[in-house]
Amino acid sequence: MPDNIDNLLVETRRFAPDEAFTGQAVATPALAERAAADRLGFWADQARELVTWSKPFTRVLDWSNPPFAKWFDDGSLNVAYNCLDRHVEAGLGDRVAIHWEGEPSDTRTLTYAELTREVKRAANMLLDLGVTEGDRVVIYLPLIPEAVISMLAVARIGAIHSVVFGGFSAESIRARVDDAGAKVVITADGGWRKGAVSPLKPAVDEALDETLHGASTVDTVIVVKRGENPVDWHDGRDLWWHDAIARSGDDHVAQAFPAEHPLFILYTSGTTGKPKGILHTSGGYLTGAAYSHRNVFDLHADTDVYWSTADIGWITGHTYVVYGPLANGATQVIYEGTPDSPEPGRWWDIIEKYRVTLFYAAPTAIRGFMKAGRQIPASRDLSSLRLLGSVGEPINPEAWVWYRDVIGGGITPIVDTWWQTETGSIMISALPGITTLKPGAAQVPLPGVAIDVVDDHGEPVGRGEGGLLVITEPWPSMLRGIWGDPDRYRETYWEKFADKGYYFAGDGARKDDDGDIWLLGRVDDVMNVSGHRLSTAEIESALVSHPLVAEAAVVGAADETTGQAVVAFVILRTSQVESMSPDDAVAALRAHVGHEIGAIAKPKTVMIVQELPKTRSGKIMRRLLRDVAEGREVGDTTTLADTSVMTVISAAL
Repeated sequence: MPDNIDNLLVETRRFAPDEAFTGQAVATPALAERAAADRLGFWADQARELVTWSKPFTRVLDWSNPPFAKWFDDGSLNVAYNCLDRHVEAGLGDRVAIHWEGEPSDTRTLTYAELTREVKRAANMLLDLGVTEGDRVVIYLPLIPEAVISMLAVARIGAIHSVVFGGFSAESIRARVDDAGAKVVITADGGWRKGAVSPLKPAVDEALDETLHGASTVDTVIVVKRGENPVDWHDGRDLWWHDAIARSGDDHVAQAFPAEHPLFILYTSGTTGKPKGILHTSGGYLTGAAYSHRNVFDLHADTDVYWSTADIGWITGHTYVVYGPLANGATQVIYEGTPDSPEPGRWWDIIEKYRVTLFYAAPTAIRGFMKAGRQIPASRDLSSLRLLGSVGEPINPEAWVWYRDVIGGGITPIVDTWWQTETGSIMISALPGITTLKPGAAQVPLPGVAIDVVDDHGEPVGRGEGGLLVITEPWPSMLRGIWGDPDRYRETYWEKFADKGYYFAGDGARKDDDGDIWLLGRVDDVMNVSGHRLSTAEIESALVSHPLVAEAAVVGAADETTGQAVVAFVILRTSQVESMSPDDAVAALRAHVGHEIGAIAKPKTVMIVQELPKTRSGKIMRRLLRDVAEGREVGDTTTLADTSVMTVISAAL
């Protein structure tokens, strides 16, 4: 079998930077020049420019024991101080930090001074409960201000937070509590989702039930009153947030901790077996978060209103809702609910209301809006937007162009960002104002980041070829390990190219003729069809480029003749559902893929569905579709936003 991944889809549209945007852009060509001249010196400069150090560092990188990196390790800082106090001390206390919008349209605005005061009170509350440096605190909350306050309060006192998405099962919570050895859980009586209050505390109660799971390490559960849900109460363990914080003063001096002090553990989802706790530390992570947020999003903190739609339960919420924006003194929007509650235009209403300028969302959401039709955003005033971002998985070219034209008014640059929980911050992206944009391409490594595409032996592929995406040099925001399991850390991320010292991301990619990078999806999703290694992402892009299609997911299924056969699951655009029969639609789509890519990529089976299995962060769970396509029992669906989707698909097939 050939080492390289075939790439057959051609995208030729280009969008040069707007001169007016370039004239005021934060990132300039000098950024890349500085990084190329002295990579470690460049990162030292970023750390000094963007972070306030209680004790300045003198060592930039200690890579004496790979793959265990230490960045800025003889320096010390307090992450929460960097996100809060220093802005107040600089005279920015009246600047809005957070415009919060609840799903039922209740709102709350917090300035930097107000947010600092709330975090100090929450820090004192935790200290009063016996939480100390190094203790672990699990946070299981909806996207409400207390979620951000909790994270920063834990960081402020040197404890370690582990956020669990407010929707995961009791089993998921318990696995994370046990693995981290958590002392405290912060939860809520409920959170608003799709027009109703979704209960949260019952899942925590079940997770901590000694009759079901034995004794746990948790001695306190703090409960935020959000949904007015009745809750069972465990005297001696449970406390209302509002009662506990009322007893706490707002005087707290942030203590400095070493740069390599653990900041958080974030568990990856969607796999079976023991959860994988990704560990991030303080100084390097904050440097990467602030640097990438400022330059990729072209942040002008005194005028921009930024909105990332991610939940804090995912790494995007950690880096680009909490730590990056607040470290940079940004004003941002946070929204509790779903994009279609109470109607499909809710996100656009929020952009119009708060005059959002920088907007960051997932391709799956964008394709969902395409399905609903452009008339919905067209009825709102989105003229405040000046930059759009994409995160989560590769965005297909047609969705990219729709996003720019319909949401961005045909003028906004789009930053299509590639990164992972493990990388901590964005690694590949266009730089707005500098990069000529290519729809569907991740494009270029950020200055200071070393990326390559290699074959199975670790040798770089040529331009125009596909292979495996690797990071060839350590970077400040990199994960420091898997919590409690250094051997698994080595095996998972470093073993494949141990002789080269490369981090293997698990993604396929290709270099185009300019050397720009296009993501081809997870290597697990690459199919071998008649000896050709085909990317699911390219076939999905071809399908979505047809006017019938709103969204598509492609998997490979075992086939006696070709080794694997292409199986496509397709959602039609609402406006196109009645335009032709299902059989005619299937025939048209098969022919279209053959025309766009080639006969080798033509799906053997096309199944028209109403919805695709997605996690609550918007990622399509292709492994479940492979189960269906190959006639197996469908695997674990607990992380899906709607677990009934797979039942409907299985029954229809």
